[in-house]
Amino acid sequence: MLKSTINQTLCKIKSTHYPYVRVKSSSKRYNAVIGIGGNLGDVLRRFEKLFFYLEKDKFIDTIRCSSILENPPFGYLDQKNFLNAVIEIRTNLNPHALLKYLLKIELKFLRKRSFKDAPRTLDLDMIFYEDKKINSLNLTLPHPHWANRVSVTYPLKELEII
Repeated sequence: MLKSTINQTLCKIKSTHYPYVRVKSSSKRYNAVIGIGGNLGDVLRRFEKLFFYLEKDKFIDTIRCSSILENPPFGYLDQKNFLNAVIEIRTNLNPHALLKYLLKIELKFLRKRSFKDAPRTLDLDMIFYEDKKINSLNLTLPHPHWANRVSVTYPLKELEII
């Protein structure tokens, strides 16, 4: 693991698969960007396990992963710093099916939703899905707060997505 400070509040972390670029092409139809985060337990190890889980997955091809950022929490502040990254994927799932699938992955990694902005083992947020704009009860695309979070904008710039 290699750490470097970006500014007073952010630290960039490189690990085995963050950053990552896929060598072979994907036959899946749709492009999406997923934000990942967590601050409970060994999050770095969990991110690596997530990478391997997605690599074996039949619904998702991992295209690229950003470096990992360590950054302070927002909202509920009385908790440990978060690790965050973004993963660009390809999938044949539609946006609502992908959301449902991401929620299942969170549960597999023991995510519990105790209150808003609570500490968590793994948080998976769909940031973008193609150029879709969706505003439904369960899904808003693009993610409504992506542009206000350096934990998302910095990795997106690193991958040259924005």
